[in-house]
Amino acid sequence: MNPLRHFIFLGAINGFLAVAFGAFAAHGLKPILSSGLLEIFQTGVEYQALHAIALLVVGLLGSGIQRQGLRLAGWSFATGILLFSGSLYLMALTDGRWLGVVTPIGGTAFLLGWGALAWHATRREG
Repeated sequence: MNPLRHFIFLGAINGFLAVAFGAFAAHGLKPILSSGLLEIFQTGVEYQALHAIALLVVGLLGSGIQRQGLRLAGWSFATGILLFSGSLYLMALTDGRWLGVVTPIGGTAFLLGWGALAWHATRREG
């Protein structure tokens, strides 16, 4: 049994939410938000969708012997989605520009996740 199945679950949930938020932006927010704020929201959707796929990959790779790098990658991707995409969603919906200080922390979490996944690839046995 794959011990990292929770990342498959998180990837699936975030994929679902990215599609739902993208549709919401295109149909519900387009007449309400300025084009600049809508673009910020859409950036959050794009990064959420991309990292939902990354979470699926981490979960599917979880049957390998060495899992430390995968755990770090998965939790980093999940944290990045929450902080990066979440801050962009809130910024777009509230025009709260101060949330821009949170976004780079989420971006750093994404970078950490990709680095951990690369590290895992170099250490994986089998």
